[in-house]
Amino acid sequence: MCLIVFAWRPGHAQPLIVAANRDEFYARPSLPLTQWPEAPHVHAGRDLEAGGSWLGIGANGRFAALTNIRDPHQPPARKSRGELVARFLTGDASIDDYLSDVVGRSAEYAGFNLLLGNSHELWHFNARMSEPVMLEPGIYGLSNAGLDTPWPKLLKAKAALSAVLEDPQPQHLLDLLSDAQTAPDVELPDTGVGLATESLLSSVFIASQSYGTRASTALIVKANGSRRMVERSFGPYGGHLGEVEITA
Repeated sequence: MCLIVFAWRPGHAQPLIVAANRDEFYARPSLPLTQWPEAPHVHAGRDLEAGGSWLGIGANGRFAALTNIRDPHQPPARKSRGELVARFLTGDASIDDYLSDVVGRSAEYAGFNLLLGNSHELWHFNARMSEPVMLEPGIYGLSNAGLDTPWPKLLKAKAALSAVLEDPQPQHLLDLLSDAQTAPDVELPDTGVGLATESLLSSVFIASQSYGTRASTALIVKANGSRRMVERSFGPYGGHLGEVEITA
């Protein structure tokens, strides 16, 4: 998952609103949003190469999502980051206990941002930082750096989310995730991947022959605990492959 914008509003009729794009190589096998057979309380996409996930919901209001940290010089990792999402959603550990475990083992994974929540709390942990942070109410964004790092696509997506919060329908969230306009070269970050790649990755929605946005997900959580997720799947050059909707 490479772009997540979300509104955390405890006490609101819709306390959590999430719009997220998962960017990945098209050749990496995965399943779209579904109910997991071995854990029917979990609804999430699934990475078929390593078995983990990038975003999903579980029992008792559990929510988890992940982005990587872009760093071409980081050493290979022993474990897949996607298991961090899967283990939280399928388990029953408290957020505190789970994060304590993750912090102690974070070096086993390549760089990541992890969002974990339930009906009462929402937490962020950046593996390059020392401690997880419980988030205050607000509008936030994650891409492939720290929380709210002001990359052009993150600023654009956060502004678009703010504009639809009075009536955050899934279609509105999916629309903001479909913006394929790249940023001007002068606004691009330098993450060590070269100008051409920085430009390709600078749009909210990424499309190319081999790498791009594989899934766009809209999640709306209501105060009564009900949740609605809509996910669109894409192939090379942004070709639309299908749509799944789940109410839990």
